[in-house]
Amino acid sequence: MAKADKKATKRKSESLPKNPKNHVASVGKAFAVLRSFSSEHFELTLSEIAATAGLDRGTTFRLIQTLVELGYLQAVPQSRRFRLGIACLDLGYTVLSRGSLRPMAEPLLRDLVPDVGDAASLGILDGGDVVYLARVGAGLDRHKMDRRPGTRIPAYSAALGHVMLAHLSRDEQIARLEARPRVKLSERTLTDLDALLSRLDQVKKKGHAVSDGENAYGLRTLATPIFDAQGLVIGGLSVTVDAMRMEMAAFRDQALPRLMQVTAQVQDLAIKSGLTS
Repeated sequence: MAKADKKATKRKSESLPKNPKNHVASVGKAFAVLRSFSSEHFELTLSEIAATAGLDRGTTFRLIQTLVELGYLQAVPQSRRFRLGIACLDLGYTVLSRGSLRPMAEPLLRDLVPDVGDAASLGILDGGDVVYLARVGAGLDRHKMDRRPGTRIPAYSAALGHVMLAHLSRDEQIARLEARPRVKLSERTLTDLDALLSRLDQVKKKGHAVSDGENAYGLRTLATPIFDAQGLVIGGLSVTVDAMRMEMAAFRDQALPRLMQVTAQVQDLAIKSGLTS
């Protein structure tokens, strides 16, 4: 099966309506067009969009023209390709702000870099992914890691994902871990479901998560959860260091107290502001 066909099959399975009576097919098709784009495929032709979205060319053409008029797509000058438009950014920034959690956390993240680590992040769970809301970094250029706001990474493979998954019910943990294929990103990445569930139990008991090269070679990460007033996890903070800078034990000893302090500050602000999961 061709790559485009595989992606189209996945899009179709993801977009199946839970209640067909309440499903507006044209809206689903419009979002299938928008979801055809990714960080790897940010400019696409009509044919590529149609193949990825699993739609015929005529329908795709009409949807593209409508989305261009509304500002959600734009034509690439001097080509037959299209890219996401500015209107998508407006929607994205509304989601990324997560109420006021991002502006609360961002200044505090700066206090961790570069004194405590080489990068500090705020993230939330979305299905089986971690979505980054904020990232402050310095000194990790050689790793070429893209963790800008809006970036998604698999929750099963990251300390930030583990620390949020750990505080969900077992059924929800399994559902989110099974929501996407689990592949090894390094020789240390856990992919076995039972092993991951055991890891989540340990993380919940300890109150923090650790990743030593599991998500990316040469990076060490600590993560802590953020809770709302009802004790439900609403996000997580992490701090990352280049493995060449210090050993894992030393990093944990030095960074964890500071990370927990910053997390407590963000959590206190979130509770006072009434943020919920």
